[in-house]
Amino acid sequence: MRMRKAFTLIELLVVIAVIAVLLAILMPALNRAREQGKRAACLSHLTQLMLAWTLYADENNDRLVNGAAGNGWEAFSSFDPQNHRGEKPWVYEAWLGDEGQRMANIRKGSLWPYVRQEKLYKCPTGRRGEVVTYTVMFSMNAILHIEEFTASPVDKDWHGKYVKRAGEVRNPSRRMVFIDEGWLSPDAYAVHYNQEQWWDDPPVRHGEGTNQSFADGHTEHYKWRGMDTIRRAKNEDTTGHTGDWVPQTTQGFQDLYWMQQAAWGKLGYIPTHAR
Repeated sequence: MRMRKAFTLIELLVVIAVIAVLLAILMPALNRAREQGKRAACLSHLTQLMLAWTLYADENNDRLVNGAAGNGWEAFSSFDPQNHRGEKPWVYEAWLGDEGQRMANIRKGSLWPYVRQEKLYKCPTGRRGEVVTYTVMFSMNAILHIEEFTASPVDKDWHGKYVKRAGEVRNPSRRMVFIDEGWLSPDAYAVHYNQEQWWDDPPVRHGEGTNQSFADGHTEHYKWRGMDTIRRAKNEDTTGHTGDWVPQTTQGFQDLYWMQQAAWGKLGYIPTHAR
């Protein structure tokens, strides 16, 4: 009778070790591929929102949709009393209530007739319970803080920086409209015009950067240059926004300048670090 030859314990351990090494090599590549897929899907969602944003302006005499998420002008009447009178926000309070209520607040918004799929309002990296992860920039018919401009030593005129009509946007290929913030701010994404510091914190949901869209319709991914920006972004993504952060490195200031110029079209102060 012929005996079968079995694997020895040593041979099994060698096979397991080889498999473990292969997994250690392949997993980062698989994770990068998965992230690339999520990033591409996110950029596609932003493209759809930009088409809706543009169509809204085309059908409303060049007026931009109200970019302040929430109740509309009533929610911000203390410092922005007339700006959004009669303008429905692009989405309502999609951060309140259970998931069903949040979905309903998407459908109440001004962009719903143009983007009628709830999933397009959320990045694939969004967490459980999040239904909207994209936010409109302050400057795109969202929140007008007049003091940001009247206190500026460089430029006291807010026209062309804060815009209410599509035709007012200067250099549209570099003016940001939506940003993948990773959560929906109760109004819009804020960044200072005349102060050399962040207002809302830098978001990070894709690698070491984030996705955004611009007024000419294109979308892109921006990777932060400063390790201090990345550390701050990852920390705040876990613990929540605190805001009003000052960069610690030259590269971190470059990130701040980039975001401020994308928001407002220019800086409202003389930068202290070379650009």
